[in-house]
Amino acid sequence: MHNVAITGTGVFTPSQVITNDELVTAFNAYADLWNTENEAAIAAGEVEAKTHSSSDFILAASGIERRYVLDKEGVLDPFRMFPYLAPRSDDQPGYMAEIGVDAAGKALSAAGVEAADVDLVICAASNMERAYPAIAVEIQQLIGAGGFAFDMNVACSSATFGIQTAADMIRSGSIRRALVINPEICSAHLEWRDRDCHFIFGDVATATLLERDEDLKPGHFKVLSTRCATQFSNNIRNNNGYLRRTHDQMEDRRDMQFMQNGRKVFKEVLPLVSKHIASHMQEEGVKADDLRRLWLHQANKTMNDYIGKKVLGRSPEPHEQPNILQDYANTSSAGSIIAFSQHSNDLSPGDKGLICSFGAGYSVGSVIVDRA
Repeated sequence: MHNVAITGTGVFTPSQVITNDELVTAFNAYADLWNTENEAAIAAGEVEAKTHSSSDFILAASGIERRYVLDKEGVLDPFRMFPYLAPRSDDQPGYMAEIGVDAAGKALSAAGVEAADVDLVICAASNMERAYPAIAVEIQQLIGAGGFAFDMNVACSSATFGIQTAADMIRSGSIRRALVINPEICSAHLEWRDRDCHFIFGDVATATLLERDEDLKPGHFKVLSTRCATQFSNNIRNNNGYLRRTHDQMEDRRDMQFMQNGRKVFKEVLPLVSKHIASHMQEEGVKADDLRRLWLHQANKTMNDYIGKKVLGRSPEPHEQPNILQDYANTSSAGSIIAFSQHSNDLSPGDKGLICSFGAGYSVGSVIVDRA
């Protein structure tokens, strides 16, 4: 059995930003247009008028202040309300592959590793650009990696599930190095016309390089332990799969984009995640006082505050549980890796931390690390 280390991370951040104020202006314009078009039905009580959103509502509900997106123009067009991402020909790199390659290059550079020395590429994300060929195989070719590659989808937990999968292969000796890449183009599957969720997501890509912990340069993070768990629930769902264009599904169905029952998610996910982390720590003999940092899934500030307090037994200090949510919004599987990438260099040898992501499924994955 071999030990495993995280030796590099990389983050691709789009150049375009949408602030809450910009988003609210566009949404409210859309709501006014819709209400005018459906004035008679609203007056007859057949449908409800769409209410306005506000920046105060968004900040209070989520802690989000802005988000990065690949295309701002389409999202802010009240007659459209989704991004302009033109179809690419089969001989062009896909969008997910393109941003994944950027993040992968940064992770390889941080570790001082050549792509040709990578044995496995996993593309782990909430929504794939296509069914096949695998996005991971495309990325493998574009960067010149060796070995093999495959896609996986465990929604917002995809990064930690990918890390466990790669770490298990390294431990067993079947591979030496793996890239876990999380290209999340969340703007393409968010329903921007729904007031309850129109502010939640942003776009990004992250990459994590894992290697055998042998003769590595100082500064890496030892992967001490990984744990994953799932429990089926419909409370977070997206039906936009390959069956969506059957004869009875040609109309604009709301359930074909991101949907969630927020109240049930809060009620059910928070104890699930807290119990999972506590059990993982207990099994590994890690106490709350041993943890210098929590890098949690960046879905909602209130959720993170609750989980942090449960894990540590007190309210965490900002440096103990860094949030990137206010700047990036929810970036699905990539959120905890952004937090880890941006807030880990200051840890000292021997400092322990925990990466955790959770979401639809339900799913939860945790990784306990130690600064070498």
